[in-house]
Amino acid sequence: MSAHRIFTTSFASVYPLYVQKAERKGRTQAEVDQIILWLTGYDAAGLERQIRDKVDFDTFFAQAPAMNPNAALIKGVVCGVRVEDVDDPLMQKIRYLDKLVDELAKGKAMEKILR
Repeated sequence: MSAHRIFTTSFASVYPLYVQKAERKGRTQAEVDQIILWLTGYDAAGLERQIRDKVDFDTFFAQAPAMNPNAALIKGVVCGVRVEDVDDPLMQKIRYLDKLVDELAKGKAMEKILR
């Protein structure tokens, strides 16, 4: 089975879309960054480096210092798929990030997003 094309997509190419989605709903880039840092364990410099180096999603998550243990508490539907039911570990991490950005854009309080 071939890998999904999102795995080889540059994180840097999708990151501005996350920010735009949040900003359209009155949220900030800093809040998007906070979510990413919480989920992946990157610090701000590490996140900037990943964006600058244009790493793909596979590399982005493979190099993540420490996925948040509370990520398993992320539940819900993204693109018609329940994130907790995704079998592929990398796809599940990508869906977790998508879900958190969706929650931010929907106005959910940061303390509820960061379980």
